[in-house]
Amino acid sequence: MKINKKTLDNGLRLVHNEDTSTQMVALNIVYDVGARDEHPEHTGFAHLFEHLMFGGSVHIPDYDAPLQLAGGENNAWTNNDVTNYYLTVPKSNVEIGFWLESDRMLELAFSEQSLDVQRGVVMEEFKQRCLNQPYGDIGHLLRPLAYKVHSYRWPTIGKDLSHIANATLDEVKSFFFRHYAPNNAVLAVTGNISWTETVRLTEKWFGPIPQREVAVRKLVQEPVQTEERRQTVERKVPLDALFMAYHMCSRENIDYYAFDILSDILSNGRSSRLTQRLVQEKKLFSSLDAYISGTRDAGLLQISGKPSAGISLEQAEAAVRKELDELKNSFVKAQELEKVKNKFESTQIFGNINYLNVATNLAWFELTGQAEDIDREVEKYRSVTAEQLHDVAEPTFREENSVVLYYKKQN
Repeated sequence: MKINKKTLDNGLRLVHNEDTSTQMVALNIVYDVGARDEHPEHTGFAHLFEHLMFGGSVHIPDYDAPLQLAGGENNAWTNNDVTNYYLTVPKSNVEIGFWLESDRMLELAFSEQSLDVQRGVVMEEFKQRCLNQPYGDIGHLLRPLAYKVHSYRWPTIGKDLSHIANATLDEVKSFFFRHYAPNNAVLAVTGNISWTETVRLTEKWFGPIPQREVAVRKLVQEPVQTEERRQTVERKVPLDALFMAYHMCSRENIDYYAFDILSDILSNGRSSRLTQRLVQEKKLFSSLDAYISGTRDAGLLQISGKPSAGISLEQAEAAVRKELDELKNSFVKAQELEKVKNKFESTQIFGNINYLNVATNLAWFELTGQAEDIDREVEKYRSVTAEQLHDVAEPTFREENSVVLYYKKQN
C-alpha cells in the first residue's frame, strides 16, 4: 500500500493513501484519549466528548448540517484507549470535511445548554444500555472483578451515572484542552484525493491550531493475578449466563496474535471448538463465544455463553475449562491452525479494500506504532506456530488467572 506521511509543526500526524477507484474521500481522526485516561471519580468523559464534538464548534454552530448538504456522512466511536471520528464526503466537496474537523479540534462551542443536552443523551444511553437491558451491567461487574488498580476497571460509558450527571462545564473544558489537541492526534485521509492536495488542505485548516500541553499518562499497571476471582449475581433475565475472563498481554505485544488465533480456534464459525463441541454436539450451551479485548495495555480473553435448559452454570463452566485444558496440554493441529490463519488473511485483505476502512486502520497503526504496520498484520498472524499457541495457553488458562461471573436468572 502506498502510504504518505507528514507531521505538521503543531504535532499533528498526517497519513494518506490515494484510491482513484472511488469518487469519495474519507477523513479519520483518532485522538489518543479514552476511558483509561479518566479520573476514577469522573468517568465517562471520553464517551461524553464523542457526543459533545457533534454539538457545535467555536465557528460552526451545527456540525451535521453543512456535511449533509455536501453529500457527506459521519460517525464516531470511543473505547478505553482512543476516541475516533470519521467522515466521508464527495471529492468535489472535500474541503468542507477539513473545515469541519479542524474547527472542532480548535475548540468546541462550550455552553451550559450544549452540555445539558449531550449529558442528557449520554445519561439516557447509560440507562438503556446498562440499567434497562438484560445483561447490560456485565461491564460494570466483570471489569472491576478483573482489574483492581488499572483504569480498565470501568467501561467506556462510565462507572456510575452520577459521574456524568454531575459533570461541570469547567471539568469538561479542562478535559478537552488536556487531550483534544493536534499533538495528541492522527489524521488519516484516504480516497480520491492526491497527496499534494491533502497536504495543502491539512496545512490550511489544521496548521494554525496551536499545540497544547497534553496530559502525561501515568497509569498504574495491573499486578499479576494470583488467585481465582468469582462473583454470582441474580437479575431479572430470561436465562442464566456464564462469563469468564483470563488476563492476557497488550495489543502491542507479539503474543497478541497468538491470543487472537486462540480465541478464533475456540469460537469463530460453526467448526470452531466451542461452537462445534459444546453447542452443536453436546448441546450444553444455546450460545457460546470467545473474544479478546485487544487493548493497548494488558487485556482480557473473555468467554461468554448461555447454558441450555437443564444445564447448570457449574456444568457449563467445567465443560469450557475442559476445552481450555486441551489447548494447554496438546498442540493445535496444522490443518486447524492454517484454516484460522486463512480467515485472518482474507479478513485483512477484504477489510482494506474499502477506503474508509483504510483510513481507520491507517490512523490506528500510526497512533500505536507506524502506519506501515498495516501491511505487516498478515505476516504476523502467519508467523504464529502451534508451539507458540501452546506456550501462551499454558500460563494463561490457569485457575488463578481466571475471573468467573455467574449471572443467574432471578426466581
